[in-house]
Amino acid sequence: MEKNQEITEKDLKSKLFWEKKNGYEEIDEKSLNEIFEFAEEFKKFLDSSKTERECINTIEEISEKSGFVEISKASKTDKNIFCQFDRVCGALIYLKDPQKLEDGFLIVGSHIDSPRLDLKQMPIYETLDMGYAKTHYYGGIKKYQWVTRPLALHGVVILQTGEVKKIVIGENLNDPVFTINDLLPHLAANQMEKKGNKVIEGENLNILIGSIPLNLKKDTNSIKLNILNILHEKYGIVEEDFISSELQLVPAGLSRDVGLDRSFVGGYGQDDRVCSFCGMKAFLDLTLNHQDLISKNIMMLFFDKEEIGSQGNSGANSNLVKRIFSQILEIHGKKEYNSLLQTLTNSQLLSADVEGGIEPEWKNLWEERNGSKIGYGVSLSKYTGSRGKSGCNEAHAEFVSRIRKVFNENGVHYQPSELGKIDQGGGGTISKYLANLGMQVCDCGTPILSMHSPFEVSSKADIFHTFKAFQAFFQMK
Repeated sequence: MEKNQEITEKDLKSKLFWEKKNGYEEIDEKSLNEIFEFAEEFKKFLDSSKTERECINTIEEISEKSGFVEISKASKTDKNIFCQFDRVCGALIYLKDPQKLEDGFLIVGSHIDSPRLDLKQMPIYETLDMGYAKTHYYGGIKKYQWVTRPLALHGVVILQTGEVKKIVIGENLNDPVFTINDLLPHLAANQMEKKGNKVIEGENLNILIGSIPLNLKKDTNSIKLNILNILHEKYGIVEEDFISSELQLVPAGLSRDVGLDRSFVGGYGQDDRVCSFCGMKAFLDLTLNHQDLISKNIMMLFFDKEEIGSQGNSGANSNLVKRIFSQILEIHGKKEYNSLLQTLTNSQLLSADVEGGIEPEWKNLWEERNGSKIGYGVSLSKYTGSRGKSGCNEAHAEFVSRIRKVFNENGVHYQPSELGKIDQGGGGTISKYLANLGMQVCDCGTPILSMHSPFEVSSKADIFHTFKAFQAFFQMK
């Protein structure tokens, strides 16, 4: 083959082929530092926001410091608006042009709930001179991953008077932690023959919480009584108050760098708080520092209950988005139902949820060309669902075209992605519920390893390019 022909073939490949780009290849020291500094901010958010309520509190504090106005107090002149509902979900809103509300919004929608263990309503009991608390797991977990590890208790107890008692036990070094016992290997022959989903039964996810009887005198339920007395002395609660509580067991401790090169972030709750954080940062950076780059009204949504099907009045399968839009329209004198419909159907949304990155030890479960490689940027999923795209939202090609155009224009590393091979499994996000409102919707999020485990892992490069992706989307014309 002649030299000129070789060059032509090389040029043709460069022109016609498309390849994923590794986020660490051929970047300078400044860019690497930017990636790592952003990851440090994310870790702080992750550590301070282990429940939905804590996430909303953090977002509300940041928005207040940034000059955002609570939606119930907003007027026609307010451009930066924050709203929260039931302290577990909410939105950040920037009105570039209030006269063009019906032209629709550019929206990034995430969820802030994560798999965990919830205390039952009557949790505390005593057996064999030890005190335990019963739990009910929330979301899709591998139950065996939650045993023999330190757990912290986060949440609130609402007294009959309406007073709120906030509880966080297990995060400070001087705090006690909680744990779930497992069977010793010497007696586990029958247990080890069970299927993975039966090795630990849901009803056996009981938390060890004490063993000292009240006044050091053993009597019926004296250990349980001592535990309740400790809680009463510190928080003023009694056993009946657990009925109106939201108490969650989550992995204790801080998120950490993973790897000798510190290229990964490891920690609980990255599904989906990594996308929530990146979306919030992209939104605030533009609205506070680069308003000139925004051409449309934009919104950042934070949903609850995604991990259990997006149900309830704080999930995506509710009237939450309609309520937010209705309030904004009403502030600007637009109360007609048709105005709401137009605003919804003219809006464009990225469903910001994590994607399962290809796991090297189980790579046969993915079709690599259409799977997410860790370190190669944000995942872009035209459709989700499983087994013939069942239950999915599929983005229209025109919308995907606009997304990849703005990604390429802004140097975003992205990769088309599906969750595993066809018929191997699959999953869903909030996208179908928002598409049902008439919006253009496409899934986009950070690929992670060990999804739904107590210690999820993500690439710092992918986290940063998730931020860049949402920032670029908010600038779409």
